[in-house]
Amino acid sequence: MKWFKRFWWLAVLLTAGLATGVWATWETDRQLGQLIERWAPDPSTFWELDGMQVHMRDTGPRDDALPIVLLHGMSSSLHTYEAWQTSLQTKRRVISVDLPGFGLTGPSQQGDYRIDAYTRFVLRLLDSLDLNRVILVGNALGGEIAWQTAVLAPDRVRKLVLIDSDGYQPAVLSMPMAFQLASMRGLRWISERILPRSLVAASVHNVFGDPSKASEDKIDRYFELNLRVGNRRALFQRMDQAQFGASAPLIRRVQQPTLVMWGQLDKMISPEQGTLFCRDIPKCKLVTFPSLGHLPQEEDPQSTLTELQAFLAAP
Repeated sequence: MKWFKRFWWLAVLLTAGLATGVWATWETDRQLGQLIERWAPDPSTFWELDGMQVHMRDTGPRDDALPIVLLHGMSSSLHTYEAWQTSLQTKRRVISVDLPGFGLTGPSQQGDYRIDAYTRFVLRLLDSLDLNRVILVGNALGGEIAWQTAVLAPDRVRKLVLIDSDGYQPAVLSMPMAFQLASMRGLRWISERILPRSLVAASVHNVFGDPSKASEDKIDRYFELNLRVGNRRALFQRMDQAQFGASAPLIRRVQQPTLVMWGQLDKMISPEQGTLFCRDIPKCKLVTFPSLGHLPQEEDPQSTLTELQAFLAAP
């Protein structure tokens, strides 16, 4: 019986430890109204589309014949392009958007986070804004949405910019802990209710080539926006619905002039995949950044913007 008593006490201690851990990291959802003041200042607007209030920023001259549309990655938001948009909007019309399931836009009513649902969303957004042709820019998940939109509707996309983009079968080097938890179905009930800020901080550090650039303000942003009502469940649904690399053969159909930008210290998607894009896309230029990680446009806006502007200016 001694072994049974020891086992019983061990089970009690483990259960108590788990309960304490859950209690200590419990985070309630944040309502949209709680987040708007800090994360949606002017020029943010909300655009009704597909039953959602889509958070977006539409800035710069309205007579620009070829607006630039910026698409962020998974668990990110339009803020990742804030420095780019501020600089570009002096001469170009620039549109950034929180994709369904992320940022202040929040979850899709249909719960559909497959790539084809996102490409349809982008095309409907362009229609609603009366944009016939644009330059699409995408980072990670946003990159795959961008190139698949370019394949689906080539007449709507004039140029393409892919930043550490999804597309090929992933060779993941180091997945952030937040994404690892999201992929564990057995922990979903708990994961939808906890979100240690320390876990978010570790994940943000992981995507920067220089972790010191992951400021407290950036960590706050990722932390608070992922607590927006419905976003944690949307992330789990996206992970369940993702078919990484399944559409890679379609990359050869991209005909638009394409700039591929890659941080050589990307721990999430192997930098070798940048070479694959320019192997398969006929009109392609690859630019790499030796000291940057998965979010080059956010980590070093100035040097990455120089390369982007040169590409935009090319015939």
